[in-house]
Amino acid sequence: QVQLVESGGALVQPGGSLRLSCAASGRIVSLNGMGWYRQAPGKEREFVAAIVWGGGNTNYADSVKGRFTISREYTKYSVYLQMDSLKPEDTAVYYCYAKILSREFWGQGTQVTVSS
Repeated sequence: QVQLVESGGALVQPGGSLRLSCAASGRIVSLNGMGWYRQAPGKEREFVAAIVWGGGNTNYADSVKGRFTISREYTKYSVYLQMDSLKPEDTAVYYCYAKILSREFWGQGTQVTVSS
């Protein structure tokens, strides 16, 4: 099996920054990509950002383009989400995922709260 552990969530003021981390471990064979989703209270889980593991191509939701940056540490099966210019509407539980062959694995989530 594959385990994902996220960290870095916190309470931050509007305009502030946070860096989320996610490390994958276990039986990792043919990792296709990793990324982040988020879920705000009362809303459905939504896509935030993703990175292709081999080529490093990235993709972002329109709501975070220009403010968030996804990156990876290839040999450590780790992915990061640098979040700048945070807004109250970014408040959510952020979930890391890994796509391995045809399966997706998810972390437990880390809470990000943007509030003054």
